Amino acid sequence: MDVIPFNRPYTTAHATSAMTDAAERGHLSGDGHYTKLANSLLRALTGSHRVLLTTSCTHALEMSAMLLGVGPGDEVIMPSFTFVSTANAFALRGATPVFVDIRPDTFNIDERLIEAAITERTRAIVVVHYAGVGCEMDEITDIAARHGLQVVEDNAHGFGGTYRGRNLGTIAPLATLSFHETKNIQCGEGGALLVNDESLFEDAEILREKGTNRSRFFRGQVDKYTWVSLGSSYLPSDLLAAYLVTQLEEFDEIQKRRMLVWQRYRSDLSSWAASAGFSLQHCPDDRNHPAHLFALIAPDLASRQALIAHLGDHAIKAVFHYVPLHSSPVGRTFGERHLPVTDDISDRLVRLPLFPTLDERQLDRIVSAVTSFG
Repeated sequence: MDVIPFNRPYTTAHATSAMTDAAERGHLSGDGHYTKLANSLLRALTGSHRVLLTTSCTHALEMSAMLLGVGPGDEVIMPSFTFVSTANAFALRGATPVFVDIRPDTFNIDERLIEAAITERTRAIVVVHYAGVGCEMDEITDIAARHGLQVVEDNAHGFGGTYRGRNLGTIAPLATLSFHETKNIQCGEGGALLVNDESLFEDAEILREKGTNRSRFFRGQVDKYTWVSLGSSYLPSDLLAAYLVTQLEEFDEIQKRRMLVWQRYRSDLSSWAASAGFSLQHCPDDRNHPAHLFALIAPDLASRQALIAHLGDHAIKAVFHYVPLHSSPVGRTFGERHLPVTDDISDRLVRLPLFPTLDERQLDRIVSAVTSFG
């Protein structure tokens, strides 16, 4: 029996030809023809007017921390139920991540707990749209405005999702995207920074270009470029950008295929889940998710582990998700946190295979295996 993997990166029919064309153009470093084309497509798809392609979502988050001037002694509020990059980006600048519990329905940071975590040292709030289900952004931005804080959207899961009619990644001053091979749109490794606050864009360009005003030079705004600020190299190769362009051009088709898989799971597993003591992540009616992942919440840790093993016996790869950052060896160095919902969801969540090329035969196998559990 063939193994159904948890993820299989989608490759478009013309990915190879686009990368060959990029090589033949003779500009393999960053900001070439395909980088500019990718930026243009991302602007159209997200609605963000300022997009900078980066080597990863991690680097886009690091740029966000630097652009906000986060440094030693500062605190940054964020969920613990996230990938380590969310915290690393700010901890690398000397700041302290302050972990806040998540909601039991959407698995996003609980906006009702944020204000109690704010101190005189708080500089920013980082939200993570888990599975592309939007956080309570109106409430969070109101809290930030009252306390003079900045908000960053870690939108690694949410490209294509919406919140009350607005695209995720366009609500906060800064937002990040991931194009890792596990994401809906991917180029192996890659990311983007969406700069929604125009006053931050020139600094973002300089930061991304090793601290030089090189971008202004190529636009003819200065007669030579030089080192004007601290920065680093966050530019992906134009070869990767060429691959990414082919994905962005097929964005609608990729999303359509993923949504069909997600909807099949939802329709065929909802009744079974209710009878078996499992539950599903909630997506409020005023937002849309991009079918990034499909999660089942088991009654307890033992049931979660048993389901993963059961699916493995049927040659189906299912996985759990984040180990909470607050309970990790490094996370504990920033202070002890009691986050019961985060710990509970982390123990009970299992993710089913979800990728665009899952076919009906494979979906039948997965649904049959899940519903035979217990």
